[in-house]
Amino acid sequence: MAVAWSLLFWLLMFVMNLAFIVSSFYQLLCLVDLEGDQMNPFEASASINFWVVKEFLLYMKRQHLIDVTEVFRNLKVEKNLRLFKLGFYVVFFVIVVFNLAIATFEAVSGMDDDLHTF
Repeated sequence: MAVAWSLLFWLLMFVMNLAFIVSSFYQLLCLVDLEGDQMNPFEASASINFWVVKEFLLYMKRQHLIDVTEVFRNLKVEKNLRLFKLGFYVVFFVIVVFNLAIATFEAVSGMDDDLHTF
C-alpha cells in the first residue's frame, strides 16, 4: 500500500514540476519577444504577471510583478532570473522523473518495503 502512495506522490510532483517548467519557459519567451520588439511592454507585463508564482520574500515588496514602465530597465535581470528558475526546475524535474520511475517499478513488480531494510 505504501508503494501506491509513493507512486501517487511522485506522479503529483511530476505534474507540478512540469507546470513550473512550462510557466518559467513561457515567462522567458515573453521577455525574449519583448527584447526583440515582437511584444509591447504592456502585453509582456500582463502575460508574465498573470502566470507568475507568488514568491513570499519578493511578494512583500511587490517585486514579483513586472512593472510596465520599468520593464526595459530590468530586462536583463528578469531574463537571468527566469533562466535560473528554469534551470532549477529542470534539475528537480530530472529528480522527480527518476523517483517516479523507481516508484512505478516497485508498484508494478510488487516489491515490499521490507526488501529495502538491511
